[in-house]
Amino acid sequence: VQLAESGGGLVQAGGSLRLSCAASGTFFSITAMGWYRQAPGKQRELVAAITSGGSTNYADSVKGRFTISRDNAKNTVYLQMNSLKPEDTAVYYCNAGYYRGSMYYPANSWGQGTQVTVSS
Repeated sequence: VQLAESGGGLVQAGGSLRLSCAASGTFFSITAMGWYRQAPGKQRELVAAITSGGSTNYADSVKGRFTISRDNAKNTVYLQMNSLKPEDTAVYYCNAGYYRGSMYYPANSWGQGTQVTVSS
């Protein structure tokens, strides 16, 4: 699976952005997808994930502000980010992975990342 993120940019605190991740391949509709982020000097962390059936889970730090969704007809997964905070500043990556139980695990299939910068 090849992944390509877009939609990052510079936004003021309180603003919104929508990230998109276009996936190649014929198995997108049965593949779980996740969004990760990595800030300078920090480890990459899971932000949100979605099953093939549309069930979602979120990191506590983004619950109520971010929404992950998917359009299987377009082979695309989205991350709608509202009420952005300076601490959301990071490079955001999408990933094609899998679930075991309720836990999302990344597979070795990453996009190139898109920078999100939130100014205070």
